[in-house]
Amino acid sequence: MAEQLWYKDGLRFKCSQCGDCCTGAPGYVWVNQAEIEGIAAEIGESDVEAFEHEYVRKIGIRRSLREFPNGDCVFFDAEKRKCTVYNARPRQCRTWPFWDSNLKSPEAWADTCEICPGSGKGKLYQLEEIELQRKVFHV
Repeated sequence: MAEQLWYKDGLRFKCSQCGDCCTGAPGYVWVNQAEIEGIAAEIGESDVEAFEHEYVRKIGIRRSLREFPNGDCVFFDAEKRKCTVYNARPRQCRTWPFWDSNLKSPEAWADTCEICPGSGKGKLYQLEEIELQRKVFHV
């Protein structure tokens, strides 16, 4: 199967820390309990329930980080253009851009490179690394 994947020779990515993936149109940053607890600890909140009440919203049976009215992630610092919980960021953020939706075709990857200045540049990720990331979170 690996020899059939169009990205079998690897893909380049280096986060430019532009913040584009943290901002813009409303969306969802899905989180699980371990991620909620990790982010709470990162900001020094020992009361996980209080943290969840303030920073997490329920979408059906799932949970997502809240956003500012403009669609920016609640943990994005617009002045510094950076994530304030980077070390504890959710797996959805950690695995970008190696999502199924971005890897389904060379055209999908080209679209990703158009919207993300770090995609297609920087470190060459080998197939094994890409597949590990892709399997962590499915978008």
